[in-house]
Amino acid sequence: MSDKKKRDQGGADIVKGKASPIHGVDLPGGDVIGRPLRKADGLDKATGLALYTDDIQFPDMLHAKILRSPLPHARIKSIDYSEALAMDGVVDVMVGSELPIPYCVIPWTRDETALCTDKVRFIGDGVAAVAAVDEATAIEACKRIKVDYEALKPILTIEAAKQPPEDEAIHVGNRRGNQHKYVDLSFGDLDAGFRHSTSIAHDDYYFHGTTHAPIEPHCAIGKPEPGGQLCIISATQVPHYLQRELARVLGMAQQNIRVIQPALGGAFGGKSEPFDLEFVVAHLARKTGRPVKCLYTREEVFYSHRGRHPMAMNFKVGLDDEGKIQAVRSKIDLDGGAYSSFGLVTTYYAGQLLTGPYDFASYGFTSTRYYTNKPCCGPKRGHGSVQPRFAFECALDEAAAGLGLDPMTVRERNTMPRVATTVNGMRVQSNGFLACLQAARKASGWDEKWGKLPRGRGIGVAGSMYISGTNYPVYPNEMPQSGVTVQLDRSGRALVLCGASDIGQGSDSMFTYIVAEELGIEPGHVRIVSSDTDLTPVDLGAYSSRITFMAGNACIDACRRLRKLLLEAAATALGQSAKRLRLAGGYAVAVDDTAVSLPMQEVFRLAEAENGTLSASGWYNTPLLGGEYRGGTIGSSPAYSFTCHVAEVDIDLETGELRVPKVWVAHDCGRALNPVIVEGQMEGSTYMGAAELMMEDQDFYPADHAAPGLHLGPSLLDYPIPTSSEVPEFEALIIESLDPEGPYGAKEAGEGPLHSTIPAIANAIHDAVGIRLKTLPITAAKIWRALQETH
Repeated sequence: MSDKKKRDQGGADIVKGKASPIHGVDLPGGDVIGRPLRKADGLDKATGLALYTDDIQFPDMLHAKILRSPLPHARIKSIDYSEALAMDGVVDVMVGSELPIPYCVIPWTRDETALCTDKVRFIGDGVAAVAAVDEATAIEACKRIKVDYEALKPILTIEAAKQPPEDEAIHVGNRRGNQHKYVDLSFGDLDAGFRHSTSIAHDDYYFHGTTHAPIEPHCAIGKPEPGGQLCIISATQVPHYLQRELARVLGMAQQNIRVIQPALGGAFGGKSEPFDLEFVVAHLARKTGRPVKCLYTREEVFYSHRGRHPMAMNFKVGLDDEGKIQAVRSKIDLDGGAYSSFGLVTTYYAGQLLTGPYDFASYGFTSTRYYTNKPCCGPKRGHGSVQPRFAFECALDEAAAGLGLDPMTVRERNTMPRVATTVNGMRVQSNGFLACLQAARKASGWDEKWGKLPRGRGIGVAGSMYISGTNYPVYPNEMPQSGVTVQLDRSGRALVLCGASDIGQGSDSMFTYIVAEELGIEPGHVRIVSSDTDLTPVDLGAYSSRITFMAGNACIDACRRLRKLLLEAAATALGQSAKRLRLAGGYAVAVDDTAVSLPMQEVFRLAEAENGTLSASGWYNTPLLGGEYRGGTIGSSPAYSFTCHVAEVDIDLETGELRVPKVWVAHDCGRALNPVIVEGQMEGSTYMGAAELMMEDQDFYPADHAAPGLHLGPSLLDYPIPTSSEVPEFEALIIESLDPEGPYGAKEAGEGPLHSTIPAIANAIHDAVGIRLKTLPITAAKIWRALQETH
């Protein structure tokens, strides 16, 4: 196999183009980078000026609603929409047969259609759609569509999915029945590892389903354009990928579809693939010749889901006399819901991303994903690796207890080197985990608290590692993963064109800081145009914490092409060597004589006069990474972040009520480009992890219920998330271990700080009351029952 090819997880060849130029940790001054600046879009969002998709109106616009299945598993025998179409105010109706081409974010597992064509696979599956003059009319028209279903036996659990189906498989023709993906990988001598282990923890764990619960529901608008073109405005976090799938399913040329992502009110992975409403508004806009909007209700958001996979996990962890990890073995079953989504990758992530921040002597995992008749699971913040991290970190504590060792000390002893290759072949070039442990130990007062607090109070620790951008693009190609164009205007302002999606994490701000740093202008003189496929270079989207690393490097690449021209122009005007000039604070200034300077606006003009209109494009692509085995690219990343959580808990011994007064989160983000935003990401991730442990539960009625497969509570009243009264106090401890490939050394901070929150709290519960709860969520009732059993 050539050096540009490597086997992907599905067996197809991935062809990688050349890696992009590496700018490393070089920082030409640090005037903007590292400062606590405000977000570029902060003022608009704080004052209500920001426009979200549902804020956008067009003349003569129609409203679409989707008729959804009331059954979890059924064949569609017929659909009669004549009565709906005859209603006053109804303009058109569509059904699944009009768009029969299947799609999926992973190209090898296309098993969805815009609307169901032959059968429905969960309650809420889209069957038909109506375009009407207003939402009320569209809702009433949906009620008048008659669908004749032939009910089939629903499969609602992993155990049921393992059995031969009574009626038929969820996806007819799947040769593995209801099994979607199976992975079995092993590294090192596991048998020898367990033989050499003095303390072995071996038990079952269960991580429940949870969903994203963004403030903004999904919303999309389809708008016909002159010449047969089509504009889709969507609350998506993958505009360029959405454009690609829309073109394929609609049968249109990709260049005739424009996708725009306006301001986004939260996503967390829940908007990182195409959804039925985007195909619906696109098709109905073409049919009617009018703009068409579709806004999900909150209930539809819960059924669209794509959230955390429930996982049944069996973990075995072995430590030697000194507490060194000799062997780790896991067997994991994933409940994938009705469709594939990112599930093929999730099945790998459940094992591949566990092999840091510790040095494993041997490791093996078996991971199996199953289809069930429930809403499809997909990527939620920390995609695929949050669940196994909970099981492993709890098992590690249990194995340490078998040796009588402090769990913090065990983690310190097992920390992988600063530069290392994991047991499964992942390259690590920077690692601040030991510093994370030390910072959290000191800040939390660990040595004075662990094992020494009064009964009912306890403290726990856990660690984790996560990717900073995936080496594996969502569709195989040899082109850059991210491109950025920077244009300079003679007025002194810079315009950044980037395809990256700001979903609240601050990527537009990151571009602002980089351009201001590199070109010596004020951040307020930088304008950002992002997430518009007609105007911006391709970026593959906001997933896998890739934007700061990949788009940030692309932005630096573009800026440094321009910076060279600006320095040359300033040097000529000032009679200085370009090497002795700095661009900073709105001036080109001589480093040895600050009186020798020129305003940057004048430098822009001089450079334009010399070189013509000033514009440059930069790009980033990862080097060839990953182990030389089937699936070895999955989980490989140009860099990895590291996190340590210490949580303190307080448990009411009479009621089992759990309080988490404080969580310390130490996170190695490489260089913190803006420490305020990094702290916000660290705290937001930790909040989400605490919510999943204590409250959240995306659950459904079982097969023996009168309404099998119905969501138990698809609303924010019934799906509990912590309010201000339940949120722990957070202390964010930023650790900077500069990565040689990151932009100024930066790595991710948006997903990694979630993972170890959950096991840190679970381990603290054991320290507080001596019980190990291994099934999530951990509620007061579960704690109370466990306390009664220990008496």
